[in-house]
Amino acid sequence: MTSLHTKNCIPCQGGVPALLGLEAEKFLEKVENWHFCDKNKKIKRKFTFPNFIDAQNFAQKVGNIAESENHHPDICYGWGYCTVTIYTHKIGGLHENDFILAAKINKL
Repeated sequence: MTSLHTKNCIPCQGGVPALLGLEAEKFLEKVENWHFCDKNKKIKRKFTFPNFIDAQNFAQKVGNIAESENHHPDICYGWGYCTVTIYTHKIGGLHENDFILAAKINKL
């Protein structure tokens, strides 16, 4: 099976069902340290850093990956942390793309 971090996000036009239950859980098992949030409609991970500039640099790297994949997460950072929340806006829930992006972020 292909590792998620080697795949690319495929643009979602909407109209596809969000991943639910066991299907979503199987993908979540492949992205270490991420967890469900917002009634399992999103995945989230908090990264910690020793200072503000490292958190800011990480947020920029996440943004660069997101732009190259054309799949944009919610990024919140401050002194010593960066929280990334991912879901597919067009379907209001999770899609394989979300886990691909999470796997790419984990490679940072």
